[in-house]
Amino acid sequence: MPFPVSSSLLDAIVLAIVSREDTYGYRITQDVRQVMDISESTLYPVLRRLLKNGCLSTHDQAVEGRIRRYYRITPLGRMRLAEALKDWAMYRDSIEKVFFGG
Repeated sequence: MPFPVSSSLLDAIVLAIVSREDTYGYRITQDVRQVMDISESTLYPVLRRLLKNGCLSTHDQAVEGRIRRYYRITPLGRMRLAEALKDWAMYRDSIEKVFFGG
């Protein structure tokens, strides 16, 4: 049973992926698809929002004769990711108490 994903959770997932290394949109989509079904058309508005909010920055790099846009997490993005991880842990613990008791 798939559960709905909020925009906050999707933002956190993208920030977590980009926090590991600078990467490009298609690769981010592939990494997100390992945990949920998402299309590139869903992902790019997330990337634009994170850029607008100062959580990501970009730089362009030539790859095989083409320009590829890479995303990099900013200090603000790292702070937002840390907050999201803290919130996620509390949420997960609350849900597990309901599921498993305690």
